Amino acid sequence: MPMRRVLIVAYHYPPVAGSSGVQRTLKFSTYLRELGWEPLILTVNPRAYERATDGQLAEIPAGVRVERAFALDSARHLSIFGYFPARLAMPDRWCSWWFDGVRRGLRLIREHRPDALMSTFPIATAHMIARSLQRTTGLPWLADFRDHMTDPDYPPDPAIWRFNRRLESDTVHACSKAIFTTSGALQMYAQRYADLPASRWAIIENGFDEENFRDAERAARPPATAGGPLRLIHSGILYPHERDPRCFFAALERLKASGVLNASNVRFVLRATASDDVYRPILAKARIDDIVELAPPVDYREALKEMLHADGLLLFQAALANQQIPAKLYEYMRAGRPILALTDPAGDTAAAMRASHTGMICDLANVNDIAAKLTAFIDGVRTGTLAGTERQLADLHSRRARTVDLAACLNGVVEGQRERTVSTGLAGT
Repeated sequence: MPMRRVLIVAYHYPPVAGSSGVQRTLKFSTYLRELGWEPLILTVNPRAYERATDGQLAEIPAGVRVERAFALDSARHLSIFGYFPARLAMPDRWCSWWFDGVRRGLRLIREHRPDALMSTFPIATAHMIARSLQRTTGLPWLADFRDHMTDPDYPPDPAIWRFNRRLESDTVHACSKAIFTTSGALQMYAQRYADLPASRWAIIENGFDEENFRDAERAARPPATAGGPLRLIHSGILYPHERDPRCFFAALERLKASGVLNASNVRFVLRATASDDVYRPILAKARIDDIVELAPPVDYREALKEMLHADGLLLFQAALANQQIPAKLYEYMRAGRPILALTDPAGDTAAAMRASHTGMICDLANVNDIAAKLTAFIDGVRTGTLAGTERQLADLHSRRARTVDLAACLNGVVEGQRERTVSTGLAGT
């Protein structure tokens, strides 16, 4: 079959730093060509990113067209004394991307004649650009929802909430397929938009990239210090609400006061939380700042090496995010180290842990449960009785396998539109 093309509208693409979302789009663009699809990437100029790094630029596949449209971050580029009009954040702070994004997108469509469109949220402006392109061209469109666009109390600003809810509704009604990363998110949207058929919804979970892990594994493992403290790592953003660690800190305070934990037997490394200024005074007040390290961001491959070399891995997900699974979980599974998930036992994160027979689960909102499970977790790690995810189960979550699912969705919407076109033509005759 001739190579088909898909135009992917995505804010998160190298050289953006500090987001797991970049891995999803980057790896889709890497493996789609093996499956008969040539990706075209429409993203933003790097000036729009809060943080940028050259660490993954070399992973953009050779020959892939990457179009970088003009965009500003309203909070950084258009604010006066830290304030900017709310209309400059509808649907988000990068709404300026829409103007040049649509212009460049139409030019890419004229030049390359793609067979389908795809956009990925967040950022919501990506869906807005794709909707404009779809309305103009009639191309089949996959709308990828890595997170919820709206919840009953999110976004908190009522005007932005109304704008985003209208955009969300328009997106799911106009797209050919809406893709989610968890079953809970799919079910929520299916109930919210009950007028749409079940065929509108699909799941493509997040995952890990095997090539990235092989590169990280080539680095020599640092020598272990006999009798030294265990290193338990959380790698990535630690949201104050969606991954609220305050009960965890309270459990550490209790365990340290009772003599179970001290700086000589354990060290908790919270890497790149993005909220260090929030947590630093809490740690100092609880007198646990000698066992909890707020570590700065590192290059993506360095983060993977740290996971591979950790004694244990920590995952946080609060009950208000029960319909989401941190993308980090799949990388933790591939790292093969013991995992302690601090989450709601009824949520999708806990379900994914149980399905993969992975690690231990404790209730993020229950200090007593955290203290008990953390003690057992540390004992299991130290004695070697607690293992990581079995490799054959982890391999089910590779980015390459997820791209197979995406290619199937793309083929389905293209063939479906072709059949409808033929059917309409026959009906017209």
